[in-house]
Amino acid sequence: MCAPDWLALREAADAAARAPELADLVRDHLAAKVGPDAPAVIRDLGCGTGSMGRWLAPRLPGPQVWMLHDRDPGLLAAAAASMPRRAADGAPVTARTQEGDLSELRSSDLDGTALVTASALLDLLTAEEVDALAATCTEAGAAALLTLSFTGRVELAPADPLDAEFAAAFDAHQRRRTDDRRLLGPDAAAVAVDAFARRGAVVESRPSPWQLGADRAELAEEWLRAWIAAACAQRPDLRRCAGAYLGRKLDARRAGRLRLVVGHVDVLALPSGGGRLPPGSRTS
Repeated sequence: MCAPDWLALREAADAAARAPELADLVRDHLAAKVGPDAPAVIRDLGCGTGSMGRWLAPRLPGPQVWMLHDRDPGLLAAAAASMPRRAADGAPVTARTQEGDLSELRSSDLDGTALVTASALLDLLTAEEVDALAATCTEAGAAALLTLSFTGRVELAPADPLDAEFAAAFDAHQRRRTDDRRLLGPDAAAVAVDAFARRGAVVESRPSPWQLGADRAELAEEWLRAWIAAACAQRPDLRRCAGAYLGRKLDARRAGRLRLVVGHVDVLALPSGGGRLPPGSRTS
């Protein structure tokens, strides 16, 4: 789901879930890689409305140029308009937009790029697309911070006898074939770790689960409805019990008892080589 309303609803939960220690490693990497007079060029793939930039840019010192990539021009405009203007130390942050598809990205497009970011993207890709992304980043010498990939782990309270069936059907839906593409779903992060590591990158990963309780009840309900709908699309036989199942969950929400843990993982891949980007590096 990439509608602006959904992206806005989930932004606070995303920000709370992302692993701040990986942002610290990014900060240290950029300090070593980018020359003191050059901005750090950061490319945000599938940027949506720009939540990654709003979370990460103020955590990093030094001047930054964010290249925002998305297929949706409306989302790109919203992202560019809402990007922070100052880094952690007050240095300027600027944003540029580039409309296009991830499949069109080549290592030459990353010339001068210090960091590639993406959020909630990997599980929508195929093994071939993740491998190509790893190849593109490592060939260009760019680090990659890929956050909030779904792991397949869902904990629901209060528990229900049907939880496991809906979870299994949802995971199968996440791994579905669409046209000629087989999506990775919950396997995406592990495939990405392997793809980067095979190319010599230093890879770190951290859990980044959503913790949804009474304070995020609206998000919990919207996610639950979409989760059940996807499970039923994968296994139509579940439709006969889906209404009652959802009703029990909504009763728990109204009573303030509904709790969800939705497993995600953040992955950081740092190039094994070092070196600074020259001050005159190309930024687009």
